Amino acid sequence: MAVSESYRDFVLEQLGRVTPVTGKSMFGGVGIYAEGLFFALIAEDRLYFKVDDATRPEFERRGMEPFRPFGADSAMGYYEVPADVAEDVGQLEIWMKKAIDVAAAAKGGKNKRGKP
Repeated sequence: MAVSESYRDFVLEQLGRVTPVTGKSMFGGVGIYAEGLFFALIAEDRLYFKVDDATRPEFERRGMEPFRPFGADSAMGYYEVPADVAEDVGQLEIWMKKAIDVAAAAKGGKNKRGKP
């Protein structure tokens, strides 16, 4: 799950344009937090956002794959973010806020915007 420093810096800078984020090294990748919530990760120079049943279809429509740290049978609740979304702060903001809301709901609490 190696992550290049340049990709890590790019992603954290882009996400930070939307809201403050923190990246923490973990298992060779990077866990990304906003509003006290783990909502994204970087692995193998790919950005993944947390999804639920409501947000997953948009990722699938775009042909994005789930994060599978241990092979084909190990899909987790994170999907790869399309490159054009990661590069466009306007689109990124929409997708990122949804991922933060999913993380808040999964945690059973509310995020700082007051959404469950």
